[in-house]
Amino acid sequence: MAILAISIDDRELQGRMLDRVAAQDGRPVDYPLLSDPDHAVIDRYGLRNQEDPRDRPLPHPTVLVLDQEGTVRWKFIEQNYKIRPTNDDILAALRAVWGEEGEMGTGESAPADGAG
Repeated sequence: MAILAISIDDRELQGRMLDRVAAQDGRPVDYPLLSDPDHAVIDRYGLRNQEDPRDRPLPHPTVLVLDQEGTVRWKFIEQNYKIRPTNDDILAALRAVWGEEGEMGTGESAPADGAG
């Protein structure tokens, strides 16, 4: 199991954001932050905010739990960037998919098209 984050920002902007988060939280981010400046992954999962007033390829705030084959097993997609799932919500989803011991559970599959 791995935690990854993705943004459209280039490495320089990501570095500044990571420095700001580390200063604010008092510790560095300890998972990889991937760069998707061409928004290929964001578009693949149907996450682009088509209503951005400046027409930037920004994704909706999203958390995906994927299995080892890349199938979306749980997702949280929200149009309001201020609304995020709680850590408990995400942990419950991980347990449903991976089980308590880190093995694949019986969590329900979800379509990867951004619906539902």
